Amino acid sequence: MKTVFKAVLIDDEKNSLEMLEWLLHNYCPEVKIEAMCESGESGIVAISEHQPDIVFLDIEMPKMNGFEMLEKIQDVRFALVFTTAYDQFAIRAFRYAALNYLLKPIDPDDLKSTIIRLKEKNSSPTREQMELLFQSLSPTQKQIERVALSTADGLVFVHTKEISYCRADSNYTHVILANGQDILVAKTLKELDDVLAGKDFYRVHNSYLVNINQIVKFVRGDGGYIIMPDNTEITISRSKKDEFFQLFAKF
Repeated sequence: MKTVFKAVLIDDEKNSLEMLEWLLHNYCPEVKIEAMCESGESGIVAISEHQPDIVFLDIEMPKMNGFEMLEKIQDVRFALVFTTAYDQFAIRAFRYAALNYLLKPIDPDDLKSTIIRLKEKNSSPTREQMELLFQSLSPTQKQIERVALSTADGLVFVHTKEISYCRADSNYTHVILANGQDILVAKTLKELDDVLAGKDFYRVHNSYLVNINQIVKFVRGDGGYIIMPDNTEITISRSKKDEFFQLFAKF
């Protein structure tokens, strides 16, 4: 089979490296492993030497973790897949920047899906993605101001305050901006809810996530509904009514 990707694997745990090697060999034979590194320092050397198409990078490593390693690489010219045990803070950062990641223990189906996605759109992270990642990881960053949205054409970077509301559409979501622009995003509404949680966004209905600051009017009635800047009327779910009132009272 023709090799599609040259890969470098970086993880300080030998067992994790060997497991990823086994998974790639058995489920993704089109990926050729050029080097397996047990530290960020050796990973930098391997990347320079092999010029890989894809790098699988563990986050939690001693001396130099995955993020610190990336900061030392001047020009990221490879597709990047983070591997990590569950870390809510890091995962949210990946989602903000629309970056690939795999949770340990790595599921074969998730790995195959990631490789398929990279086949369709094999590109290195943009400068904006990397900046957004490091900003979201900064301990001094109180609130993320921008988010990367994955579309059929690539990535769209928007300020969260410019998002008026999000509407579910099966496995996709329509993100409606304050200027009326409709961006079809390759994410479910739940995934966007996870990203925008705690940033003035509220799930008023199974199909809608709204920016509280963008609400024009609240109309009382059977549960009530809200009116957004584009005159869209969004019903408030009965189960959300009391919680919504409490939240809205803070604004």
